[in-house]
Amino acid sequence: MLENSIIFEFLIVFVVSFLFVYNLTPLIIKLAFKTNFMDNPEARKIHKKATPLLGGLSVFLGFFVLVVIESLIYGGQRVNFATMGYLLGALVIMVVGLFDDRFGMSPFVKLFFQILVCFIFIHTNDLYYLFGSSWLSMILIIFWMTGLMNAFNFLDNMDGIISGMAGILALGFYAICILTKTPSVIDFNNYVGLLALTFAGAVFGFLPYNFNPAKIFLGDAGSMFIGYFLSTMGILTGKLAVNSMQSNVFYLLPIMMLSFAIFDISLVSITRKRDGRRVSQGGKDHSTHRIGTALGSIKITALIVYLINSIIALTAIAVLQMESIELLVLSTAIFVVSFLFFGRKLDKVPIVVPENQLKGKTKD
Repeated sequence: MLENSIIFEFLIVFVVSFLFVYNLTPLIIKLAFKTNFMDNPEARKIHKKATPLLGGLSVFLGFFVLVVIESLIYGGQRVNFATMGYLLGALVIMVVGLFDDRFGMSPFVKLFFQILVCFIFIHTNDLYYLFGSSWLSMILIIFWMTGLMNAFNFLDNMDGIISGMAGILALGFYAICILTKTPSVIDFNNYVGLLALTFAGAVFGFLPYNFNPAKIFLGDAGSMFIGYFLSTMGILTGKLAVNSMQSNVFYLLPIMMLSFAIFDISLVSITRKRDGRRVSQGGKDHSTHRIGTALGSIKITALIVYLINSIIALTAIAVLQMESIELLVLSTAIFVVSFLFFGRKLDKVPIVVPENQLKGKTKD
Protein backbone atom coordinates (compact mmCIF):
# COMPACT_ATOMS: atom_id res chain seq x y z
CA MET A 1 0.00 0.00 0.00
CA LEU A 2 2.86 2.38 0.89
CA GLU A 3 4.57 1.56 -2.42
CA ASN A 4 1.39 2.39 -4.36
CA SER A 5 0.94 5.66 -2.49
CA ILE A 6 4.50 6.75 -3.37
CA ILE A 7 4.00 5.91 -7.06
CA PHE A 8 0.71 7.87 -7.05
CA GLU A 9 2.40 10.77 -5.29
CA PHE A 10 5.18 10.87 -7.90
CA LEU A 11 2.62 10.64 -10.72
CA ILE A 12 0.95 13.75 -9.29
CA VAL A 13 4.35 15.47 -9.19
CA PHE A 14 4.91 14.59 -12.86
CA VAL A 15 1.51 16.00 -13.91
CA VAL A 16 1.83 19.17 -11.81
CA SER A 17 5.38 19.75 -13.09
CA PHE A 18 4.15 19.35 -16.67
CA LEU A 19 1.27 21.80 -16.16
CA PHE A 20 3.46 24.27 -14.29
CA VAL A 21 6.00 24.55 -17.13
CA TYR A 22 3.35 24.36 -19.87
CA ASN A 23 1.61 27.41 -18.39
CA LEU A 24 4.79 29.21 -17.37
CA THR A 25 6.54 29.05 -20.75
CA PRO A 26 4.28 31.59 -22.56
CA LEU A 27 5.11 34.07 -19.78
CA ILE A 28 8.83 33.32 -20.20
CA ILE A 29 8.47 33.92 -23.95
CA LYS A 30 6.96 37.35 -23.25
CA LEU A 31 9.77 38.08 -20.77
CA ALA A 32 12.40 37.16 -23.39
CA PHE A 33 10.84 39.53 -25.93
CA LYS A 34 10.56 42.30 -23.34
CA THR A 35 14.20 41.98 -22.22
CA ASN A 36 15.51 41.24 -25.74
CA PHE A 37 16.84 37.87 -24.53
CA MET A 38 16.86 36.49 -28.07
CA ASP A 39 18.85 34.11 -30.24
CA ASN A 40 19.63 35.77 -33.58
CA PRO A 41 20.20 33.78 -36.80
CA GLU A 42 23.75 33.16 -38.02
CA ALA A 43 25.55 30.88 -40.47
CA ARG A 44 25.91 27.85 -38.19
CA LYS A 45 22.27 27.92 -37.00
CA ILE A 46 19.06 26.51 -38.47
CA HIS A 47 16.52 29.19 -37.54
CA LYS A 48 15.84 32.18 -39.80
CA LYS A 49 14.43 34.70 -37.30
CA ALA A 50 15.19 35.92 -33.79
CA THR A 51 13.80 33.47 -31.22
CA PRO A 52 13.36 33.77 -27.42
CA LEU A 53 16.26 32.19 -25.54
CA LEU A 54 14.98 31.61 -22.01
CA GLY A 55 13.53 28.11 -22.33
CA GLY A 56 16.08 26.66 -19.95
CA LEU A 57 14.82 28.98 -17.22
CA SER A 58 11.27 27.69 -17.69
CA VAL A 59 12.33 24.02 -17.38
CA PHE A 60 14.58 24.79 -14.42
CA LEU A 61 11.89 26.68 -12.51
CA GLY A 62 9.40 23.85 -12.99
CA PHE A 63 11.95 21.33 -11.74
CA PHE A 64 13.29 23.44 -8.85
CA VAL A 65 9.93 24.65 -7.52
CA LEU A 66 8.25 21.23 -7.65
CA VAL A 67 11.16 19.42 -5.97
CA VAL A 68 11.16 22.00 -3.16
CA ILE A 69 7.36 21.90 -2.73
CA GLU A 70 7.25 18.10 -2.75
CA SER A 71 10.02 17.99 -0.15
CA LEU A 72 8.38 20.56 2.13
CA ILE A 73 4.92 18.92 1.94
CA TYR A 74 6.34 15.94 3.78
CA GLY A 75 7.48 17.92 6.76
CA GLY A 76 10.92 18.50 5.36
CA GLN A 77 11.86 14.81 5.58
CA ARG A 78 13.16 14.93 2.01
CA VAL A 79 14.92 18.29 2.39
CA ASN A 80 18.26 16.69 3.12
CA PHE A 81 21.86 17.51 2.34
CA ALA A 82 21.79 15.57 -0.94
CA THR A 83 18.65 17.30 -2.23
CA MET A 84 19.90 20.76 -1.28
CA GLY A 85 23.25 20.06 -2.92
CA TYR A 86 21.59 18.76 -6.06
CA LEU A 87 19.42 21.86 -6.38
CA LEU A 88 22.41 24.13 -5.64
CA GLY A 89 24.37 22.50 -8.46
CA ALA A 90 21.41 22.91 -10.81
CA LEU A 91 21.07 26.58 -9.81
CA VAL A 92 24.76 27.31 -10.40
CA ILE A 93 24.79 25.73 -13.87
CA MET A 94 21.58 27.58 -14.76
CA VAL A 95 22.98 30.98 -13.72
CA VAL A 96 26.24 30.31 -15.60
CA GLY A 97 24.27 29.31 -18.69
CA LEU A 98 22.07 32.40 -18.55
CA PHE A 99 25.14 34.61 -18.28
CA ASP A 100 26.71 32.81 -21.23
CA ASP A 101 23.52 33.20 -23.30
CA ARG A 102 23.34 36.91 -22.56
CA PHE A 103 26.97 38.06 -22.56
CA GLY A 104 29.08 35.15 -23.79
CA MET A 105 31.70 33.34 -21.73
CA SER A 106 35.16 31.91 -22.24
CA PRO A 107 35.11 28.08 -22.59
CA PHE A 108 37.67 27.87 -19.78
CA VAL A 109 35.51 29.94 -17.40
CA LYS A 110 32.50 27.80 -18.31
CA LEU A 111 34.54 24.63 -17.67
CA PHE A 112 35.60 26.00 -14.27
CA PHE A 113 31.98 26.37 -13.17
CA GLN A 114 31.08 22.97 -14.61
CA ILE A 115 33.85 21.40 -12.50
CA LEU A 116 32.64 23.39 -9.45
CA VAL A 117 29.16 21.93 -9.97
CA CYS A 118 30.71 18.45 -10.17
CA PHE A 119 32.38 18.94 -6.78
CA ILE A 120 29.11 20.17 -5.25
CA PHE A 121 27.36 17.04 -6.53
CA ILE A 122 30.16 14.69 -5.40
CA HIS A 123 30.33 16.22 -1.93
CA THR A 124 26.62 16.47 -1.16
CA ASN A 125 25.91 12.95 -2.46
CA ASP A 126 28.99 11.45 -0.76
CA LEU A 127 30.45 9.96 -3.95
CA TYR A 128 34.14 10.34 -3.12
CA TYR A 129 34.63 6.57 -3.07
CA LEU A 130 32.11 5.52 -5.71
CA PHE A 131 34.78 3.62 -7.65
CA GLY A 132 37.00 2.73 -4.69
CA SER A 133 39.82 5.27 -4.92
CA SER A 134 38.79 8.86 -4.16
CA TRP A 135 41.02 10.24 -6.93
CA LEU A 136 39.70 7.77 -9.49
CA SER A 137 36.11 8.48 -8.44
CA MET A 138 36.51 12.26 -8.74
CA ILE A 139 38.31 12.07 -12.09
CA LEU A 140 35.72 9.72 -13.63
CA ILE A 141 32.72 11.65 -12.29
CA ILE A 142 34.11 15.03 -13.41
CA PHE A 143 34.97 13.64 -16.86
CA TRP A 144 31.51 12.08 -17.18
CA MET A 145 29.58 15.15 -16.03
CA THR A 146 31.54 17.84 -17.88
CA GLY A 147 31.61 15.66 -21.00
CA LEU A 148 27.84 15.23 -21.00
CA MET A 149 27.08 18.85 -20.11
CA ASN A 150 29.06 19.86 -23.17
CA ALA A 151 27.68 17.00 -25.28
CA PHE A 152 24.11 18.18 -24.70
CA ASN A 153 25.20 21.77 -25.22
CA PHE A 154 26.54 20.65 -28.64
CA LEU A 155 23.46 18.52 -29.39
CA ASP A 156 21.01 21.39 -28.80
CA ASN A 157 21.11 22.41 -32.46
CA MET A 158 17.64 21.64 -33.80
CA ASP A 159 14.07 22.28 -32.62
CA GLY A 160 12.85 19.88 -29.95
CA ILE A 161 15.76 17.44 -30.15
CA ILE A 162 17.17 17.39 -26.62
CA SER A 163 14.00 18.46 -24.79
CA GLY A 164 12.08 15.43 -26.09
CA MET A 165 15.09 13.17 -25.80
CA ALA A 166 15.71 14.26 -22.20
CA GLY A 167 12.10 13.55 -21.20
CA ILE A 168 12.29 10.02 -22.64
CA LEU A 169 15.57 9.31 -20.82
CA ALA A 170 14.23 10.76 -17.55
CA LEU A 171 11.31 8.31 -17.69
CA GLY A 172 13.81 5.55 -18.40
CA PHE A 173 15.82 6.52 -15.33
CA TYR A 174 12.63 6.47 -13.25
CA ALA A 175 11.90 2.95 -14.50
CA ILE A 176 15.40 1.94 -13.36
CA CYS A 177 14.55 3.37 -9.92
CA ILE A 178 11.43 1.16 -9.78
CA LEU A 179 13.36 -1.96 -10.79
CA THR A 180 16.20 -1.40 -8.31
CA LYS A 181 14.11 -0.61 -5.25
CA THR A 182 15.39 -2.47 -2.19
CA PRO A 183 14.60 -1.86 1.51
CA SER A 184 18.19 -0.92 2.33
CA VAL A 185 18.20 2.09 -0.03
CA ILE A 186 14.51 3.02 -0.12
CA ASP A 187 15.05 6.69 0.84
CA PHE A 188 17.83 7.14 -1.71
CA ASN A 189 15.69 5.41 -4.33
CA ASN A 190 12.74 7.72 -3.67
CA TYR A 191 15.05 10.74 -3.82
CA VAL A 192 16.31 9.75 -7.28
CA GLY A 193 12.81 8.83 -8.47
CA LEU A 194 11.43 12.21 -7.36
CA LEU A 195 14.13 14.05 -9.30
CA ALA A 196 13.56 11.93 -12.42
CA LEU A 197 9.78 12.33 -12.62
CA THR A 198 9.80 16.03 -11.72
CA PHE A 199 12.32 16.69 -14.46
CA ALA A 200 10.40 14.56 -16.99
CA GLY A 201 7.21 16.51 -16.31
CA ALA A 202 9.03 19.85 -16.62
CA VAL A 203 10.78 19.06 -19.90
CA PHE A 204 7.66 17.53 -21.50
CA GLY A 205 5.70 20.64 -20.46
CA PHE A 206 8.24 22.70 -22.37
CA LEU A 207 8.40 20.48 -25.48
CA PRO A 208 5.20 21.79 -27.21
CA TYR A 209 6.82 25.23 -27.42
CA ASN A 210 10.23 23.88 -28.48
CA PHE A 211 9.12 21.39 -31.15
CA ASN A 212 9.49 22.58 -34.73
CA PRO A 213 8.73 25.35 -35.46
CA ALA A 214 10.11 26.37 -32.07
CA LYS A 215 8.63 29.36 -30.29
CA ILE A 216 11.47 29.36 -27.73
CA PHE A 217 14.92 27.80 -27.39
CA LEU A 218 16.58 26.19 -24.38
CA GLY A 219 19.79 28.20 -24.76
CA ASP A 220 23.09 27.17 -23.17
CA ALA A 221 21.39 27.48 -19.78
CA GLY A 222 18.84 24.84 -20.68
CA SER A 223 21.15 22.48 -22.55
CA MET A 224 23.77 22.50 -19.76
CA PHE A 225 21.06 22.00 -17.14
CA ILE A 226 19.76 19.01 -19.10
CA GLY A 227 23.34 17.70 -19.36
CA TYR A 228 23.76 18.20 -15.60
CA PHE A 229 20.53 16.37 -14.85
CA LEU A 230 21.09 13.40 -17.17
CA SER A 231 24.76 12.95 -16.23
CA THR A 232 23.92 12.93 -12.51
CA MET A 233 20.95 10.62 -13.07
CA GLY A 234 23.33 8.26 -14.82
CA ILE A 235 25.59 8.20 -11.78
CA LEU A 236 22.78 7.85 -9.23
CA THR A 237 20.83 5.17 -11.12
CA GLY A 238 24.09 3.38 -11.91
CA LYS A 239 24.77 3.26 -8.18
CA LEU A 240 21.26 1.89 -7.59
CA ALA A 241 21.68 -0.77 -10.30
CA VAL A 242 25.07 -1.88 -8.96
CA ASN A 243 23.65 -2.11 -5.43
CA SER A 244 20.63 -4.09 -6.62
CA MET A 245 22.52 -6.46 -8.96
CA GLN A 246 25.66 -6.67 -6.79
CA SER A 247 27.93 -6.18 -9.81
CA ASN A 248 29.98 -3.17 -10.94
CA VAL A 249 29.33 -4.23 -14.55
CA PHE A 250 25.95 -2.51 -14.21
CA TYR A 251 27.71 0.85 -14.40
CA LEU A 252 27.45 0.11 -18.14
CA LEU A 253 23.73 0.80 -17.83
CA PRO A 254 23.94 4.63 -17.70
CA ILE A 255 26.54 4.55 -20.49
CA MET A 256 24.02 2.68 -22.61
CA MET A 257 21.22 5.08 -21.62
CA LEU A 258 23.19 8.14 -22.70
CA SER A 259 24.89 6.53 -25.69
CA PHE A 260 23.26 8.74 -28.34
CA ALA A 261 24.69 11.93 -26.82
CA ILE A 262 28.08 10.21 -26.47
CA PHE A 263 27.84 9.11 -30.11
CA ASP A 264 27.03 12.61 -31.36
CA ILE A 265 29.89 14.40 -29.59
CA SER A 266 32.28 11.62 -30.65
CA LEU A 267 31.18 11.91 -34.29
CA VAL A 268 31.57 15.69 -34.28
CA SER A 269 34.94 15.62 -32.48
CA ILE A 270 36.46 12.92 -34.71
CA THR A 271 35.28 14.37 -38.04
CA ARG A 272 36.28 17.93 -37.14
CA LYS A 273 39.76 16.88 -36.00
CA ARG A 274 40.18 14.74 -39.09
CA ASP A 275 39.20 17.63 -41.36
CA GLY A 276 41.43 20.13 -39.57
CA ARG A 277 38.60 22.06 -37.93
CA ARG A 278 38.24 23.16 -34.32
CA VAL A 279 36.15 20.83 -32.17
CA SER A 280 34.79 23.68 -30.04
CA GLN A 281 33.51 25.77 -32.96
CA GLY A 282 29.82 25.33 -33.71
CA GLY A 283 28.67 24.04 -37.08
CA LYS A 284 26.00 22.16 -39.01
CA ASP A 285 27.81 18.81 -38.89
CA HIS A 286 26.15 17.03 -35.97
CA SER A 287 24.38 13.70 -36.33
CA THR A 288 21.06 15.55 -36.21
CA HIS A 289 22.08 17.93 -39.02
CA ARG A 290 23.16 14.98 -41.14
CA ILE A 291 19.94 13.04 -40.44
CA GLY A 292 17.96 16.20 -41.24
CA THR A 293 19.80 16.64 -44.54
CA ALA A 294 19.18 13.00 -45.49
CA LEU A 295 15.48 13.08 -44.55
CA GLY A 296 14.72 16.68 -45.47
CA SER A 297 12.63 17.34 -42.34
CA ILE A 298 13.39 18.74 -38.89
CA LYS A 299 10.23 17.19 -37.45
CA ILE A 300 11.06 13.70 -38.73
CA THR A 301 14.65 14.09 -37.52
CA ALA A 302 13.37 14.83 -34.00
CA LEU A 303 11.05 11.81 -34.12
CA ILE A 304 13.93 9.58 -35.29
CA VAL A 305 16.06 10.76 -32.36
CA TYR A 306 13.14 10.12 -29.98
CA LEU A 307 12.74 6.60 -31.42
CA ILE A 308 16.46 5.80 -31.07
CA ASN A 309 16.50 6.95 -27.45
CA SER A 310 13.25 5.09 -26.68
CA ILE A 311 14.83 1.87 -28.02
CA ILE A 312 17.93 2.50 -25.91
CA ALA A 313 15.90 3.15 -22.74
CA LEU A 314 13.65 0.13 -23.27
CA THR A 315 16.68 -2.09 -23.90
CA ALA A 316 18.32 -0.89 -20.68
CA ILE A 317 15.09 -1.54 -18.74
CA ALA A 318 14.73 -5.03 -20.25
CA VAL A 319 18.34 -5.92 -19.43
CA LEU A 320 17.87 -4.79 -15.84
CA GLN A 321 14.58 -6.68 -15.57
CA MET A 322 16.28 -9.89 -16.75
CA GLU A 323 19.19 -9.36 -14.30
CA SER A 324 21.70 -10.63 -16.86
CA ILE A 325 25.30 -9.40 -16.93
CA GLU A 326 25.91 -11.23 -20.19
CA LEU A 327 22.93 -9.55 -21.85
CA LEU A 328 24.07 -6.15 -20.57
CA VAL A 329 27.55 -6.59 -22.07
CA LEU A 330 26.12 -7.96 -25.33
CA SER A 331 23.57 -5.12 -25.63
CA THR A 332 26.24 -2.50 -24.98
CA ALA A 333 28.47 -4.07 -27.63
CA ILE A 334 25.60 -4.12 -30.14
CA PHE A 335 24.92 -0.42 -29.58
CA VAL A 336 28.62 0.39 -29.99
CA VAL A 337 28.78 -1.49 -33.30
CA SER A 338 25.48 0.03 -34.45
CA PHE A 339 26.65 3.57 -33.72
CA LEU A 340 29.97 2.93 -35.50
CA PHE A 341 28.05 1.76 -38.56
CA PHE A 342 25.56 4.65 -38.27
CA GLY A 343 28.43 7.12 -37.90
CA ARG A 344 30.15 5.86 -41.07
CA LYS A 345 26.90 6.28 -43.00
CA LEU A 346 26.27 9.77 -41.62
CA ASP A 347 29.85 10.80 -42.40
CA LYS A 348 28.96 10.43 -46.09
CA VAL A 349 26.07 12.91 -45.84
CA PRO A 350 27.04 16.36 -47.22
CA ILE A 351 27.45 19.06 -44.57
CA VAL A 352 27.61 22.84 -44.57
CA VAL A 353 30.90 24.10 -43.13
CA PRO A 354 30.80 27.76 -41.99
CA GLU A 355 33.59 29.88 -43.47
CA ASN A 356 35.29 30.32 -40.11
CA GLN A 357 35.61 26.52 -39.83
CA LEU A 358 37.30 26.00 -43.18
CA LYS A 359 40.79 24.57 -42.93
CA GLY A 360 43.36 27.26 -42.49
CA LYS A 361 40.95 29.74 -40.87
CA THR A 362 41.83 30.70 -37.32
CA LYS A 363 39.43 33.49 -36.47
CA ASP A 364 35.77 33.25 -35.47
